Amino acid sequence: MLFLHKFILMAVKHYIPNGITLLNLFCGCIAVLFAVDSNFAVAAFFVFLGVFFDFFDGFFARKLNVQSALGLQLDSLADMVTSGVVPGIVMFKLLELVTYSATDSVVDDWNSLYHFNSSFSSFIPFIGLFIPLASAYRLAKFNLDEEQKTYFKGLPTPANTLLIVSLPLIIEFQNSNLINGIILNLWFLIPLTLFSCFLLNAPVKLFALKFKDWNFRDNAVRYIFLILSVIMLITLHFAAIPLIIVLYVLLSVLSEQMTK
Repeated sequence: MLFLHKFILMAVKHYIPNGITLLNLFCGCIAVLFAVDSNFAVAAFFVFLGVFFDFFDGFFARKLNVQSALGLQLDSLADMVTSGVVPGIVMFKLLELVTYSATDSVVDDWNSLYHFNSSFSSFIPFIGLFIPLASAYRLAKFNLDEEQKTYFKGLPTPANTLLIVSLPLIIEFQNSNLINGIILNLWFLIPLTLFSCFLLNAPVKLFALKFKDWNFRDNAVRYIFLILSVIMLITLHFAAIPLIIVLYVLLSVLSEQMTK
C-alpha cells in the first residue's frame, strides 16, 4: 500500500509542471480570441495570467526535480501562443487602427475602436505579425541553447509580450492625449515592432529572475530591478510596463559590463 502511495505521488509530481504549462497555453488561446475581437483589456488579463503560469511551471519543475525535455518543448509551444501569437495580433490591430483611421488625430473614445471595421487593402498591419515570427525563432534557439540556464540571450518572449500588450492598456486606462498621440502613430509602432523583433534575438545577455538564494550581494541586480519595478507600477500604472522592460535591458547590460 505504501509503495502504491509513493508511486501515485511520483506520477502526479511529474504532471504538475506540465499541467501548469498547459494552463499557460489555455490562457493564451483565450487571449487570442479576445485580441482578434479587439477586446485588449481581457486579452491582456489572460496574457498576464499565462505569464504567471509560465513562471511557475519552471519553478515547480525545479523544486520537484522533474525537469524534462518534454516539459521544455511544451513550454515553448505554450509561449508561442501566449507570448508570440497574441502580441502579434495586438500589434496588427494597432497598426490596422492607425492605418485605416479616418483622421490623423488621436481617437478620443478608445472603446469605439473595439468595433472598428476596415479592409485589408494595406500590407502595413501585417508588419505586426513579424512578432510571432521573431518569437518562434527565439524560442527555437532557446531550446537548442545549452548555455541559457542562469541568463537569457535576447529578450524573453513574455517580457516582449508585456511590452506590446501594455500599449492598448495605457491608451484605454490612462487616457493621456500626449501618450496616445505617441502610441497611435505609425512612426512609433513600426519601429517598435521591428526593434522588438531584433531584441528578441539580439546577442545580449539578460539576467533571469531565478534566485538560488536570498543573499543580496549575489542577487543585487534582481533586487534593484524588482524594487524599482514596484515603485514605477505604483506611480505610473500601465505606463510603467514599457519603462520596466527598458530598465530590465539597461540593468542587464550594465551588470554584464561590471562583471567583465
